[in-house]
Amino acid sequence: MNNAPIGIFDSGMGGLTVMRALVRRLPRERFLYLGDTARLPYGTKSGETVRRYALQAAHALTRRDVKLVVIACNTASVSLPALQEALSPLPVIGVIEPGAAAALQAAPLGPIAVIATEGTVKGGAYVRAIHALSAAPVVQQACPLFVPMAEEGLTEGPIIEAVAQRYLAPLMARLPKPKALVLGCTHFPALKNVIAQVVGPEVILVDSAATTAEAVARLLDERHLAATAKTAEHRFFVTDAPDRFARVGEIFFGSPIDPGAVEQIDLQ
Repeated sequence: MNNAPIGIFDSGMGGLTVMRALVRRLPRERFLYLGDTARLPYGTKSGETVRRYALQAAHALTRRDVKLVVIACNTASVSLPALQEALSPLPVIGVIEPGAAAALQAAPLGPIAVIATEGTVKGGAYVRAIHALSAAPVVQQACPLFVPMAEEGLTEGPIIEAVAQRYLAPLMARLPKPKALVLGCTHFPALKNVIAQVVGPEVILVDSAATTAEAVARLLDERHLAATAKTAEHRFFVTDAPDRFARVGEIFFGSPIDPGAVEQIDLQ
C-alpha cells in the first residue's frame, strides 16, 4: 500500500489548494483528485445531501485503490465521522480540525472569525472544533458568492472587491475586532488578496491547507504508509467540464494542469 495514491475530493476546484500544499509537503506521494463539478456548490445543499455526495465521491476514490482519503472541502468535512465509519479501516482526514488548530496558533485567545459557505456556517463545525481546544470567542460569516466567483476565475477587480466588502466589512466592524480570519472554504485562498485588502494587515488569514498537509504527513508516518518511490503522475477526475477544470484549475493548483490528465466520471 505504500506506493498507492492518496485520494482527495472536493465539490469543485477549491480542494486543489489543499492538493497544492500536499504535493509541496509530500513530493514522493502521488495523488488522485476528484472534483464534483457537476453538483457544485455543496455549501447550499442540505446536510443529508452533502453526506450522500461525499460518500459517493469517497467510494469513487476507494475503487481506485487509494491508501488514504482527504476531504478537501470544508462543507463535506462535516461528514467526516460518517466517512470514517463507512471507509474503515481506510484512514480519512478532513480540513476543519487542522484549520481550527491553525486558527488558535495564530490567535490563541481570539477573537477568531470564520468565513465559509452557508452549510459550513450553519453546521457550526469550526465553532465546535475551536471550542474543543479553547474558550476563544468565535464569530462566523457565510460568503456564498465567493465559491462561484472563484470557480469562474473571478479573483480580482471591482466586482469581487464589492462582494468582499459587503461580506467582510460588518465582520471587521465588530468589537473586539477579530485577530485571525479562517478561510473556511478551500475555494477562498484564491481570493486571499482581495480578502486581505478588506480586513487589513493586522488580521491574520488562516488557510487550513498547510496544516492539513502536516496532519496527513503525520498519519502516513504513524501508519507506515509513506511512499517508497514515486511511481506515476497525479490524476484528476471531474463530474463535468474537464476542459474548463484544466484551464481554471491552475488558479487554485498554482501550476498548469495537463488536460490529458483530467478524466470525466459519473458518480451515480
